[in-house]
Amino acid sequence: MTTRCLLLHPGAMGVSVGAALRGRGHDVMWVRAGRSDITAHRADAAALRPLPSLAAGLAEADHVISVCPPDAALDQAQRVMEAGFAGTYVDANAVSPETAREIAERVGERYVDAGLIGPPAWKAGSTRLYLSGTRARDVAGWFDGSPLDARVLEGSPVSASALKMCYAAFTKGSSALLLGVRALADQAGVSDALLAEWDLSLPGTRERSEGTARNTGPKAWRFEGEMREIAASFEAAGLPGGFHAAAAELFGRLRALKDRADPDIALVIEQLLTTNRDFAS
Repeated sequence: MTTRCLLLHPGAMGVSVGAALRGRGHDVMWVRAGRSDITAHRADAAALRPLPSLAAGLAEADHVISVCPPDAALDQAQRVMEAGFAGTYVDANAVSPETAREIAERVGERYVDAGLIGPPAWKAGSTRLYLSGTRARDVAGWFDGSPLDARVLEGSPVSASALKMCYAAFTKGSSALLLGVRALADQAGVSDALLAEWDLSLPGTRERSEGTARNTGPKAWRFEGEMREIAASFEAAGLPGGFHAAAAELFGRLRALKDRADPDIALVIEQLLTTNRDFAS
């Protein structure tokens, strides 16, 4: 059964979700207002259908899929609900279970919690979409046969967000730690000694830090809010959230590298050590 889905929004990850649906014959729309030419080019390449406004998109859509920075997730859901939308609302943002519950309260029984793990879903087997909630199986069915592997989690209605937080707490949290260590060693004047010791006792760590700089630097701006959601998840569980609050600050210091192609470790270290801003949450 084909559906009409409004994708909010076709960023680097979101457009691959839209393309997965489009490849299964679904009508996937997006809102052109306020989006960049780069976003428009991505959406056009994936054959997504542009509409001029949120109101126009909601008037046609059976369902909404939200893929946006985590700090915008709650406000976006609120705008959709205030417009009187009555279809399924899939929140596929990197938010804490507590934030997911707030969104669910605003949406009601039509809410489906989702968590994306992996890179943009252009290749089968690379990316999972975890889903939880009473309509999770229906949503999973939209992606049958697509490159995006949709999996339903039983238990709490916000299990998908909980899993996303746990997974990213390690993967992205350890990336922040590794880059922070490189910056600390540089500032202390012991980079060469540290790298030599890594080569002896932790082979591959030097290369991992350099690869992390190249791969994480251009998109670190997206991870700041995610780290704050993870910190909140830890604190809600009675665990200290300070590590991921610090990771948020480290990623925030790399905002100037947004979308920059392959920044090297030296540039990342420079940004970490020289960027000054107020990181108060």
